[in-house]
Amino acid sequence: MDAAQSFAPPPIETRLPKVGTTIFTVMSALAVEKNAVNLGQGFPDFDCDPRLADAVADAMRSGLNQYAPMAGNPELRRVVAQKIAETCGARYDWNHEITITAGATQAILTAVLAIVRPGDEVIVIEPAYDSYVPAIELAGGSAVPVPMDAQFRVPWKAVRAALGPRTRAILVNSPHNPSGTILREPDLRELESIAVEHGLFVVSDEVYEHMVYDDEPHQSVSRYPRLAERAFVISSFGKTFHVTGWKVGYCAAPAPLTAEFRKIHQYNVFSVNTPMQHGLAAYMRDPAPWRGLAAFYQRKRDLFRAGLAATRFRLLPCEGTYFQVVDYSAISDLSEVEFAKWLTAEIGVAAIPLSAFYDEPAENRTVRFCFAKADETLREALGRLARL
Repeated sequence: MDAAQSFAPPPIETRLPKVGTTIFTVMSALAVEKNAVNLGQGFPDFDCDPRLADAVADAMRSGLNQYAPMAGNPELRRVVAQKIAETCGARYDWNHEITITAGATQAILTAVLAIVRPGDEVIVIEPAYDSYVPAIELAGGSAVPVPMDAQFRVPWKAVRAALGPRTRAILVNSPHNPSGTILREPDLRELESIAVEHGLFVVSDEVYEHMVYDDEPHQSVSRYPRLAERAFVISSFGKTFHVTGWKVGYCAAPAPLTAEFRKIHQYNVFSVNTPMQHGLAAYMRDPAPWRGLAAFYQRKRDLFRAGLAATRFRLLPCEGTYFQVVDYSAISDLSEVEFAKWLTAEIGVAAIPLSAFYDEPAENRTVRFCFAKADETLREALGRLARL
């Protein structure tokens, strides 16, 4: 045995054997290669309010550049608690029940690690954001997928049928990525019934909470006391204020759940970017930006849907988020992945196949567009899609 062999590192036994290069990475690279309009990426191509950037810069210049408190800047937590009280009527103690996180994805992983033990099962509604299942598997649990129906509604009878003696929690997302549908009061009542009856935790991903259209209210888990008492409710400043790259979010949960959440949080992040927290706290003293967000994105949604109506795509409902799902059955028989690649390469518009959001890829001939783009970007994309 030579020296190189004797000191070879041991092989790594991956904890996430199913995870490889994601379709998001593939489609973004192809969009760059083909100079396509990228409506696959789920973030804005326009800048945030200059007042928010100025507030962060002011915090930096004033010397607020050292560690923040582990749970988050107190003023920001107070503002978050006030916002939740105004929008949902729920009263969270800012000091013991609100935690600032390094984005919503970190909050989701932390919540899962706080409650899921090896052998536990977690109900996941599919199609699902791609971090949910890996988070559960990293905790030693197993995801039990329950597919939405053809209208992207949660089939609660199927959820009940999926429950078992090892079910620990249900992970829900509304407004829903990727479908753009929302949960309404009857859905929350059914979720409440299931969670209480079976003694389950709830992890509620509500990052698009301020993007609900047509005068529908956002039905947060926080609105329902018997749900809120067993739930981690997670949201994102990045989604709300067009700064996804800042990776700042929050988790609201009852004090006993928050105490366990923070045990994990303090060792995988400890604290979150200090000047950004101060900047967000100052900016959120004016509630107008988040109050006006639904109208801002509904106008973009309506512009985009009006343009798509002139194509052979079949529009599916868009009740929330900044995503529009379309059925392309009248255009092509290609699989979702191959159609998305063809659309990018030949038409010059990138989209994401919905099959990417399922553990066992489904083929429904649907793709997802993101309309969180400047109007000129959307018009350019629509001009290219008009060729279909």
